[in-house]
Amino acid sequence: MAGGFSVSASAGSQFEAKITPVVIISCLMAATGGLMFGYDVGISGGVTSMDDFLIKFFPKVYRRKTESKDSNYCKYDNQGLQLFTSSLYLAGLTATFFASYTTRNLGRKHTMLIAGVFFLVGVILNGAAQDLAMLIIGRILLGCGVGFANQAVPLFLSEIAPTRIRGGLNILFQLNVTIGILFANLVNYGTSKIHPWGWRLSLSLAGVPALLLTVGALFVVDTPNSLIERGRLEEGKAVLKKIRGTDNVEPEFNEILEASRVAHQVKHPFRNLLKRRNRPQLVIAILFQIFQQFTGINAIMFYAPVLFNTLGFKSDASLYSAVITGAVNVLSTVVSIYSVDRVGRRILLLEAGVQMFISQVVIAIVLGIKVTDRSENLSHGYAIFVVVMVCTFVSSFAWSWGPLGWLIPSETFPMETRSAGQSVTVCVNLLFTFVIAQAFLSMLCHLKYGIFAFFSGWVVVMSVFVLFFLPETKNVPIEEMTEKVWKQHWFWKRFMDDDDRVVDVDDKKYTQP
Repeated sequence: MAGGFSVSASAGSQFEAKITPVVIISCLMAATGGLMFGYDVGISGGVTSMDDFLIKFFPKVYRRKTESKDSNYCKYDNQGLQLFTSSLYLAGLTATFFASYTTRNLGRKHTMLIAGVFFLVGVILNGAAQDLAMLIIGRILLGCGVGFANQAVPLFLSEIAPTRIRGGLNILFQLNVTIGILFANLVNYGTSKIHPWGWRLSLSLAGVPALLLTVGALFVVDTPNSLIERGRLEEGKAVLKKIRGTDNVEPEFNEILEASRVAHQVKHPFRNLLKRRNRPQLVIAILFQIFQQFTGINAIMFYAPVLFNTLGFKSDASLYSAVITGAVNVLSTVVSIYSVDRVGRRILLLEAGVQMFISQVVIAIVLGIKVTDRSENLSHGYAIFVVVMVCTFVSSFAWSWGPLGWLIPSETFPMETRSAGQSVTVCVNLLFTFVIAQAFLSMLCHLKYGIFAFFSGWVVVMSVFVLFFLPETKNVPIEEMTEKVWKQHWFWKRFMDDDDRVVDVDDKKYTQP
């Protein structure tokens, strides 16, 4: 693989690290958790637009779709149908709290293994579903898998990657999410022609990424940070030598050891997360998850076929358009992998804000003029234009808020609150994913084309936040964020006062050296 390189440590020492095969292979295998997540996101929209699925589980929606004279925007407005999509995220939200414990006490590797088992059982129930209850239980188990995977995988990737390429390797998770969505769209396009059980095949093929994650979790090494945090110092040093491709790991090992010592003093990580010194990371992590959902991306990804159907596309055309947006999503995430450690996080987010805003406003204007409640179809030219604008929006999200929404929180928390911080990050993400998934079809019915204007307003808010409150974190070692990032920022440095090295230990306060 590539040759060695160094990054500076705070004390003037060097962290020597090569991009070793074991790092690349471990990260590829771990990132299959993103593949599973993406498949679950993408598959539901196509399945819910299939007539055979609707006839079996949602006959009222099918009758409204085929017979009703209701507004185009309201044909899919059904709380049960939305629950099929959103139940996964509500379950994931709950599972996150348990995943925080396993991530810290059992390690990142075993947490990913638990996620894989939940995924496999959920897939079996979904593929064999005979009634709505069985379908929802399967989705809930998939959600538990999402909670565990989204907790462990970003941490795993951030901790195992050398600092210089940490951003790119971490985005492998998001790249796999986008590949999973594209895979789901392609599967839906094919299975929609298989009657009456095509939808079963769509749901069952989620077993492929689930199996990849489960098998991968058996073979990856756990991170040195996790091993050292659990007292397995020699094993942690051995793994560090293996993944860095050098025996000269003492500076990095000592820094992880010190961070681990601090982490062990913290008996209440969630309580410490609320301390003043952790305010910047916590605020940014929470707001980033809210902002990521209010870009409107999941509204498009969950319901792309339904959305295109609503806009007047025929069934095959809507699935085909969803495949196109899925492909754009994947390619644009690759752009992010290449650029995130070169141009930095802030530039990508700010450029994408402009692009997302313009594309959403244009879509709202076109739909407002050309799609009425009763109109059957967009003209061919306008239909293509809408797809192009949706792709413009998706591409900008895919190289910005998509991957960076996970990367930035995972790399900014100190070790003593990292697992708890990631738990809050995943929890908030899944909570607002659930809100969007449960509300989107109803919002589409009531706001109509205005839904794109609604999301574009949020894009303005989040871009202003990035401009003023997000510091740049590229090429900064994880354990040095406080000194090199937070204490240097015009606003957040006020939270880094003299007591920022005080931790709670069994309700008593101790000052770290």
